[in-house]
Amino acid sequence: MFFRRIVMLLIVLTMLISPGMAQAQPEPHTLLMTFIPNIQFAPMYAAIGAGYFADAGIDLSLEYLNEPDVVDLVASGQYQFGVVSGEQIILAAAGNRPVIYVYEWFQQYPVGVVYDAALGIESASDLAGLRVGIAGRFGASYSGFTTLLESAEMVETDVQLEEIGFAAPEVFCVGAVDASVIYVNNEPLQIRNRAANGDCGEVADVDVLYVSDVVDLVANGIITNQDTAANQPQFVRDFVAAYDMGLRLTIQNPARAYLLSAPFVEGLPLDDALRDALETQATEQEAFLANNPSAEAIAAEHLAFREILGMNFDDETLLQFDVLLASIPLWSAERLGYSDLESWENMQTTLLNLELLSEPVDLSTIYTNEFLPDEE
Repeated sequence: MFFRRIVMLLIVLTMLISPGMAQAQPEPHTLLMTFIPNIQFAPMYAAIGAGYFADAGIDLSLEYLNEPDVVDLVASGQYQFGVVSGEQIILAAAGNRPVIYVYEWFQQYPVGVVYDAALGIESASDLAGLRVGIAGRFGASYSGFTTLLESAEMVETDVQLEEIGFAAPEVFCVGAVDASVIYVNNEPLQIRNRAANGDCGEVADVDVLYVSDVVDLVANGIITNQDTAANQPQFVRDFVAAYDMGLRLTIQNPARAYLLSAPFVEGLPLDDALRDALETQATEQEAFLANNPSAEAIAAEHLAFREILGMNFDDETLLQFDVLLASIPLWSAERLGYSDLESWENMQTTLLNLELLSEPVDLSTIYTNEFLPDEE
């Protein structure tokens, strides 16, 4: 009799608990990314690897496409979230595609021009007459470079612009161009490594002109469609909050973020010795962060750790970690994810000047800060 009561009690408890457990299971969703798996996407990998999306009830997978396809698939409602540049959102609005930008991932436009430091270039006007390489006359690189020229009251024909594909380090180091449009957190590091090894001709060091020094343009961020934003606002908030935590983790503890990124980026340098060094630093950094240090103290800690790594590993092994460190200033802001009107106005002006946009769009309808986590 006693045994029967125990069995009945277990059955009742199972019936009561099961629905709750079913609801707690994360729902599968896919985020559309651009480019290919890369350490520059560490905040997203960290948010997944640290369980922030799972805690929000989201079983997130990633798919990599080109930007126009990401916009089209999100606008059509086939997918609910994507990562694209600000210019794509303005162009989408001009084409009546209902997408909205909900989180500004890159707070600084990541495009610039790399050049031989010996040239003594101080501003965009010094590029006049030089051979400048660019991947092509499209995308963020072209928009950013055009804006940089305009800041010096120059036009494209004032330089010798040469399309070189995605091979800036190779083309620059053989002397085929005098300067090249690049992503500031990537190619300059590669070129410096080549120069340090004597593999970049007569170049001993390089410097960079930053687009972000002359104008604030909207760069990459998270988008959703208008239907999801209007009808599932809490879902959007949860998604944004999970990513926001991943970005904060990456900014504060890049060693941990690098480790969490490894399963997502094939071939990411991580031998046993580097793994051990990063794991030790990540653990020590967590203890350091428990004391609520300032942003300046955190940045200083990153630099100190990089110096220690440099004593034990070569630059090639550390290149991707260096890319991660160089990306952190581009993401950082007083309020992560916040997007302001001026940067959108600047981006729209650039597109109008390039004649990629025939008339202005209503910018108030294409971005919002309402889904950002509350300020601490």
